[in-house]
Formats: sequence, structure tokens, C-alpha cells
Amino acid sequence: MPDTPYAPSRIRALPSWLLGRAAARGHRLVAEALATEGMRMTHHAVLSAVAELGPVSQAELGRTVGIDPKDIVAIVNDLQKDGLVSRTPDPKDRRKNAIGISADGKRRLRRTERLGDAANAELTAALSDEERAQLIALLTRIVAPAE
Repeated sequence: MPDTPYAPSRIRALPSWLLGRAAARGHRLVAEALATEGMRMTHHAVLSAVAELGPVSQAELGRTVGIDPKDIVAIVNDLQKDGLVSRTPDPKDRRKNAIGISADGKRRLRRTERLGDAANAELTAALSDEERAQLIALLTRIVAPAE
């Protein structure tokens, strides 16, 4: 595995080590792809969540994507500065803001989704379509085990 730090053979055979290395490679590929659009991964995740959930309160958005409230404020500020989201008074509670995606945000999201898809295709290029589907199913079970 190129760009992989040395680890003893016993360690290299552990699922936790392999998942960590695969995650690091995937993160790098996606981050590099999104950077071509001037987008960071957390910003892409938040923009995607706003598109799916919006309009959504800033607090709910932060809870949903698992980002600290002070960090979500900075991310939403960046997205708003770039014209990708808007803040309007929340109709349910005028003391709160509702975050919605703008037309420019929708266009940027479509481009960044394509870039992310291409990066994930590169990550899994050594797999057949069937193996890729199986990998996703297995990882889904690992990430969210049945309770």
C-alpha cells in the first residue's frame, strides 16, 4: 500500500487498521476533489444536509451533522458569505434562524457531489460493482450495528 506507514504484519491484518487506512485514503481523495471547487469536506456535508433538511434551524443542523455549535456557526457563515445558503427568521421560532440552500448552493452542491462520487469511484476502483455494493453493505453494518 503506497503512502502507508509501516506496521507489523499482524497489525496490517486487523480490520481496524485497514479501515483506518482506507478512511484516510478516502478522506484525502474526497478532500482533494472538493478543493477544486473551493469546498472543504465539512462545508460540503453541511451544504448537503441543508439541501436535504432545509430550511433547518442552525442548532438542529449542528446536532444532525454532529458539529459543535460554535463550529456550525463558522461553517454557515462561510457558506452564507459564498452565497450558498441563506439565513431567514425561523417561522416556528422568530428568535432562531432557518438555514436554506440558495440556487447557487444547489448548483455548487451538484458539482461537488459529482466530484465526491468520482473520488469514491477512484477509492473503490479495484472492486467490481458487486464487490463495491458488498463493501458498502458490510461497512454500513459496522458503522450502525443492529441493536
